[in-house]
Amino acid sequence: MRNYLSSTVLLLFVLALSVTAHSQTQVKGVNLSENVQTFKLDSKLMQREMPYRVILPPDYRSSNENTFYPAIYLLHGLTGHYDNWSENTSLAAYSAKHNFVIIMPEGDNGWYTDSVSVGKDKYESYIIKELIPQIESKFRVKKERSARAIAGLSMGGYGGLKFGVKYPGEFVLAGSFSGALRAAQWTEKDLTGGFRPLLDSINSIFGTAGSEARKQNDIFSLVESASAEDLKKLPFLYLDCGTEDFLITQSQDFAALLLKKKVPHEFRQLPGIHNWKFWDAQIFEFLEVADKFVK
Repeated sequence: MRNYLSSTVLLLFVLALSVTAHSQTQVKGVNLSENVQTFKLDSKLMQREMPYRVILPPDYRSSNENTFYPAIYLLHGLTGHYDNWSENTSLAAYSAKHNFVIIMPEGDNGWYTDSVSVGKDKYESYIIKELIPQIESKFRVKKERSARAIAGLSMGGYGGLKFGVKYPGEFVLAGSFSGALRAAQWTEKDLTGGFRPLLDSINSIFGTAGSEARKQNDIFSLVESASAEDLKKLPFLYLDCGTEDFLITQSQDFAALLLKKKVPHEFRQLPGIHNWKFWDAQIFEFLEVADKFVK
């Protein structure tokens, strides 16, 4: 099923990502600001410095040097940046109740994909080949698949599931909140009403309709064409979306495909729209899910 997106809906899509939900909740006995830190990676692939933010567990500094932690990579949405999750939700407070190192990379508007037209915009390769290795050398995080998860919202929801599907040996859990899951399929027919800038961006990253890059980054196609043996290797996939969200059908369609292919997953449909209030509530829930899978 194709998803018809009007320019009005797409404008709401962009605006929703720029509205701040609220400031951080306080946690008794924990200085949240000390646990939230920003770093830069001098990327050879991207040919520039790439910022990222890290939230450390409350006991990270006081723990034994032989204590290592599982990692969760958390991706932002379109028009967003690496600091969105920590600024717009109570993530730091929620994470204080868990033992994860949470990493939030910069993805710009690159759809976590290696652009077919801009050689230095290798967002997918950057995360897999540079960011993860740096995190595992700079911080005391476990290097096993069983200790690594990835998820994101909207554009980042697409990215989170794509990383899980394309790199099943790297992640034990992959998640999407209100994911724009058909991004690699969008063409002029879908992006109606003269919303040309987004169409140009999509074509710049994935190529025009029918391109090989689109096929390689279309998570529906990747799951549909995977062998039964390869499907068994996928991480556990988690999806949620608000029932009033204009992207709800994309999550419903992908969940239906996973059910058809018998891929272990969880799909939650809850009252809500495409905004930070919804994502704040869902990141709290996702951390609870992660506790079961990421060790």
